[in-house]
Amino acid sequence: MKKILLALIAILPLTVFAQGGKTARPLFDKKTIGEIRLSLPSKNWVDALDSMRIYGMGMMAGTVVVDGVQHDGAGVRFRGDKSYQTGLKRNPFTIRLNHTDPEANHQGYTSIKLSSALRDPSMVREVLFYEIAGKYMPASQANYTKLYVNEEYVGVFINVESIDKQFLESNFGSSKNAFFKAGVDYKPETPADCKQNIYGSLEFEDNLDCFKGNFEMLSGAGWNELQELTKMLAGDSKNVDRILDVDRTLWMLALNNVMVNLSSYSGNHSINYFLYKDNNGRFQPLHWDLNLAFGSYKNTGMGSDLELKALQELDPLLHADNPYKPLISQLLKDPLNRKIYLSHVRQIVEENFLSGTYEKRTQELQGMIVVPLADDKNKTYGQDDFRRSLRETVGRKSKIPGIIELMGRRSKILKGHTELSASPSEISAVSVAGRGKFENQRLDAFRLTARANRFPKRMFVYYRLNDSETYTMMPMSEEPSKDLQTGVKEYFAVIEGKSKDAVLDYYILAENAGTVTFSPVNYTKQANKVKLMDLNK
Repeated sequence: MKKILLALIAILPLTVFAQGGKTARPLFDKKTIGEIRLSLPSKNWVDALDSMRIYGMGMMAGTVVVDGVQHDGAGVRFRGDKSYQTGLKRNPFTIRLNHTDPEANHQGYTSIKLSSALRDPSMVREVLFYEIAGKYMPASQANYTKLYVNEEYVGVFINVESIDKQFLESNFGSSKNAFFKAGVDYKPETPADCKQNIYGSLEFEDNLDCFKGNFEMLSGAGWNELQELTKMLAGDSKNVDRILDVDRTLWMLALNNVMVNLSSYSGNHSINYFLYKDNNGRFQPLHWDLNLAFGSYKNTGMGSDLELKALQELDPLLHADNPYKPLISQLLKDPLNRKIYLSHVRQIVEENFLSGTYEKRTQELQGMIVVPLADDKNKTYGQDDFRRSLRETVGRKSKIPGIIELMGRRSKILKGHTELSASPSEISAVSVAGRGKFENQRLDAFRLTARANRFPKRMFVYYRLNDSETYTMMPMSEEPSKDLQTGVKEYFAVIEGKSKDAVLDYYILAENAGTVTFSPVNYTKQANKVKLMDLNK
């Protein structure tokens, strides 16, 4: 008996370890397909969820098993706007694990968002877009899961990380500030003098109630803050960086344009994005609902739907002169912002499309789901359409472009576009001076130097001395004449350290007549870092 007890004690930590979720499949694992099983109390669960979706009657309580882990009392409902259709089993789902138990979660996630991949015969648009966007700005994770309802296999769905409390705290360190989603599922009555059909365009309105017809507020307050953003875009856009992360916004717009995501701010209706105001008082933009990216939705708001050739040739400066799209036109009227935006476009194209990495990734993603998709009786498109959808247009009426068909030609067109053909300066010899070998006086400042070729006009350093701060932009000064090659200049900047333990995060921008470039190139993910203490050694 004693031996049996000792054996149980020995294996108990392993059991607890597995139950704690540490050995379980990560919810957003990219190499495997998940499994979600819903047990709902209604046999006619489609009709019941349709009724709740149409009349806004809340959620249906049920049991959810996520990759073998059971959660009782979860809430389930259909979600989506254009992606929702009555009478279908294959609709987008929201599963709220903490519906009845506020503490319930799965690996820290309290809700699960399932996309049906409507109008995406390839089944890769959302996963691919989120993966690429995540290289440059905060973005949801996305992968695949099989869904069962009351033991019936419903099909393969896209599991998209919800932009909620956990996402906000993970990416911005807080979740209690002003938070909005562009577009509303249930449009309320608004005053008669509100501008009509402007959606989430961020046009200024005098009446706060007008915003309620175009944005869903997900925080306890914030309408005044949203109105302030629209007011600054309309009349004081030079200072809008005080309440808007302009660089992140330029990244969002560049990603939308390159990957022809027109069911977004960049398209007809200015929807499918979030705005969260971080602890530094600046709104942060975030992508959402990407199943119509890569040209599945084709309307820019200027004329009829675009044909394939027009989608391939979509102007990288679409809406740059459109006063009804102030987030684009007001930001891009600043010459430096315009160059930064075009630099982002060029980088996205070169790193993901001209390199061919996207093509390999689409094939990998399809290879993961080809078998479970074949068993999916509720799928919108057949296996032949799924197979052809990467390289050919699918659908006589919908004419959904093949991703490779669209982006293969589009990336080459963008590469040769007159607005993107200027050669950027190359930044080199980036360094921060340390204390001399025989110098007794300690350094109390960081002295940065860097060079750039191709006739630079200006150089800036963006820096911060605390991870929670925003980057401050400082013009760098040209070093007194040095024996440098023609077209090469050297610049310097001095940044005061706040203490002997100061740590400096920084990146550099060099501007020439045609464009800009950054060092390091991946500054959005990993800027340069130097410690004052190390410089004084």
